[in-house]
Amino acid sequence: MTKAVMIQGTGSDVGKSLLVAGLCRAAANRGLSVAPFKPQNMSNNAAVTADGGEIGRAQALQALACRIAPHTDMNPVLLKPESETGAQVIVQGKRVGTQAARDFGKKKQSLIGPVLESFERLKAQYDLVLVEGAGSPAEINLRRGDIANMGFAEVAHVPVILAGDINKGGVIAQIVGTQAVLPPEDTAHIKAFIVNKFRGDVRLFDDGLSAIEAFTGWPSMGVVPWFFEACRLPAEDAPELGLGGDGKLKIAVPLLSRIANFDDFDPLASEPDVSLVMVPPGQPLPADATLVILPGSKSTIADLAFLRAQGWDIDLAAHIRRGGHVLGICGGYQMLGREIADPEGLEGAASAVAGLGLLDVVTVMRPEKRVQLTQAADRLTG
Repeated sequence: MTKAVMIQGTGSDVGKSLLVAGLCRAAANRGLSVAPFKPQNMSNNAAVTADGGEIGRAQALQALACRIAPHTDMNPVLLKPESETGAQVIVQGKRVGTQAARDFGKKKQSLIGPVLESFERLKAQYDLVLVEGAGSPAEINLRRGDIANMGFAEVAHVPVILAGDINKGGVIAQIVGTQAVLPPEDTAHIKAFIVNKFRGDVRLFDDGLSAIEAFTGWPSMGVVPWFFEACRLPAEDAPELGLGGDGKLKIAVPLLSRIANFDDFDPLASEPDVSLVMVPPGQPLPADATLVILPGSKSTIADLAFLRAQGWDIDLAAHIRRGGHVLGICGGYQMLGREIADPEGLEGAASAVAGLGLLDVVTVMRPEKRVQLTQAADRLTG
């Protein structure tokens, strides 16, 4: 019989994604067939699946840890923010529209059907399904209609392990406070807790574990030590500004407000001869950069306006006059063209705007998005 367990967190960035990935690999190493699952994700870092859809990049990493191919069932609901108040809604890998946040809160319960459908398909194929929550169940203002945390655990009858982040400080309050605000029917799903990201000798927190056990009545599953190499793995929620490096080749990437798939740059950050600089808003593009890369964007026209508002278009023109090189990825490539048209208002109000005019390209956005895997070979080695 397939078993499932869910890792929920006391907040965002407590390490849920990496804990699930680690457990996936541990289970696979023990000969179990295992798959990851996240009912609802919010991220502009997406990965392409073999069945031609999109899922959160974290679930693709977890599938890799399981030694299986990513599939849309692993993340049936993906929200890709396009503005401060709205997001593109991807259901089982396919775009179904754009939803304002206030409206999504009212309609999210209607998505529990596809969520459970995907979950049941995974359960039918694997010995173990490891489920990742989103944010925190302590956000009780989001509990009604919830499909991401306790709402899913309740309808799917999945036990929960609650993870806290000691690196941020206050982990005792994180875990005890989560129990304090949850209703009894939700706390009943939590079977144990785990403390993540501890630096140093984990035995130093023995008294802390005892205190949490005394306050909550939940057993401890122990302390997970700090994992420095995690910085080499793709991030889900926010790009790291200080990628740094001290190589001779400086590559600058302007940090657009709706930057997408920013972990495309992770391989460059690992190159010893490269210095990769993520340029935050309010700062000019570095004059000594050899290459400027315009990244992907979830809202291309809006981010082109953002780029111009920062004065980066002027910096880019000066960079080219100095003989510098420019590369555009996805939305960044579209910005380099003569015009970007969104006649149906797929990413905002219907409009057409002038691009940067560096390529003889015109982009017209259409509702159907083609998503597919590609293969390439290194020209030097084959």
